[in-house]
Amino acid sequence: MSNNRRAVFLDHSSLDLGDLDLSGLQGCFDQLQVYPSSSPQQVRERLQGASVVISNKVMLDAQTLAACPDLKLILVAATGTNNVDLDAARAQGICVSNCQGYGTPSVAQHTLMLLLALATRLPDYQKVVAEGRWQQSRQFCLLDFPIVELEGKTLGLLGHGELGSAVGRLAEAFGMRVLLGQLPGRPERADRLALDELLPQVDALTLHCPLNENTLHMIGAAQLNQLKPGAFVINTGRGGLIDEQALADALRSGHLGGAATDVLSVEPPVHGNPLLAADIPRLIVTPHCAWGSREARQRIVDQLMENAQAFFADAPRRVVS
Repeated sequence: MSNNRRAVFLDHSSLDLGDLDLSGLQGCFDQLQVYPSSSPQQVRERLQGASVVISNKVMLDAQTLAACPDLKLILVAATGTNNVDLDAARAQGICVSNCQGYGTPSVAQHTLMLLLALATRLPDYQKVVAEGRWQQSRQFCLLDFPIVELEGKTLGLLGHGELGSAVGRLAEAFGMRVLLGQLPGRPERADRLALDELLPQVDALTLHCPLNENTLHMIGAAQLNQLKPGAFVINTGRGGLIDEQALADALRSGHLGGAATDVLSVEPPVHGNPLLAADIPRLIVTPHCAWGSREARQRIVDQLMENAQAFFADAPRRVVS
């Protein structure tokens, strides 16, 4: 293995808000050059002579990798590796390692926050206070919007890996019954219900599964219509899991009690999105921030350090290619 331990972090500001400890990561390399962001035109120049590149979302395609012959290790500062041409990296003998499980507490917490906000009509009550309606009330309280208790209700989980399991445990702590759904394209399991069986039973549905050809628009108009009137839908997985236009229509029709999403099919939504229309009732949209607690982001830095140390010790870990 080459003794070259020069590393370049291409999009540091996508991870660090100035609140993270990078000292351990910096200690893995002879030199770590950190850039807040990198345009496609800057990537090749910045990677010349580097053996390690760290990227969260900057694209590393086949042409870029071919132009960087010194590269030996790609450290992805995320779980998803769609920004890296894995086939090209493999052909060029470049090891690719990602980060895993770092955001489970943060995303699970965010998911329950969204569910609680829908159930308690938090945005509506916050709005009427800001508008002065409570101040004008003739009694001590306002109860203009129906509040739903989670205790005794049923939560449907689509995706029961580490994250889905964490959400299930939190839901059970609120007294909810948890049912697991069968994902399309996966082997059938006795403890998973087919969507046609699951959806009519649940008071809330939450998604925690990968986006692939089998799960694209897994929840469309037909599936939304199978949900109970007044049911909640929460998506902190990937935007494409739900047909966004169908979800907007279901909310406008009043069939759903509310929906919340931290993800959209295209991010950032520079060309708009059906779920950003101003007339959709009982919808909460957050900007893909569920993963972003300081603790979760520090876990990413720590895993980048572990992956680098393991690679230099000829025992690479979290290898995806």
